[in-house]
Amino acid sequence: MTITIYHNPDCGTSRNTLAMIRQSGEEPEVIEYLKTPPSRDRLVELIAAMGMTPRDLLREKGTPYGELGLGDTKWSDDELVDFMMAHPILINRPIVVTPLGTRLCRPSEAVLDILTNPHIGPFTKDDGEVVIDADGRRLR
Repeated sequence: MTITIYHNPDCGTSRNTLAMIRQSGEEPEVIEYLKTPPSRDRLVELIAAMGMTPRDLLREKGTPYGELGLGDTKWSDDELVDFMMAHPILINRPIVVTPLGTRLCRPSEAVLDILTNPHIGPFTKDDGEVVIDADGRRLR
């Protein structure tokens, strides 16, 4: 099975998502999208596959979202994609692609819904939050 994660190693949610994928027994293709952004066509495909709009994928925190005035509804979907291409930090993450679907994995445990082996055993996030307990029960 091929899994791809659009990853930012500085993001705890992205690190947790990657760890869950690996704990499921898969080694994904890891694309550090800030270094290697998806092409415009690929970004549009990902947005469509997730069933969202470009505005839904915009990241506000720690980005030029405010200074660019992206909260204004005057921007079209194409223009918002153009902004994400010019400033990849505006792309929310992590985006995971598996044979079972494509998803923005926020929270990180959303990845479990698109893994063929979601029974990964106990899992605790970087911040200490238990996602799956010792009995294999998903707590969220």
